[in-house]
Amino acid sequence: MGSHHKQHKSVINRLARIEGHVRAIKEMAGHDRDCGDLLIQIAAARSALDNVGKLILKDHLRECVVEGVESGNKEKVLADLEGALDKFIR
Repeated sequence: MGSHHKQHKSVINRLARIEGHVRAIKEMAGHDRDCGDLLIQIAAARSALDNVGKLILKDHLRECVVEGVESGNKEKVLADLEGALDKFIR
């Protein structure tokens, strides 16, 4: 994801927050915190990852896919998008 993406800075910031959140979960596990609390925090981290993935996908559609189609690479762009979606949505 290059700097020509409009949401680049937001994605980086969100990923940094997620990284900190995962570190905090690891710390909680190391201190034998309640399993329910750990599961709630894991669910929150998973949701944050899903949301940043959606942001990346929207940005990709608006920037890369439109640009690729306009430059005549429609089939390759769509095939690449399908491959990425297959991996993202399982």
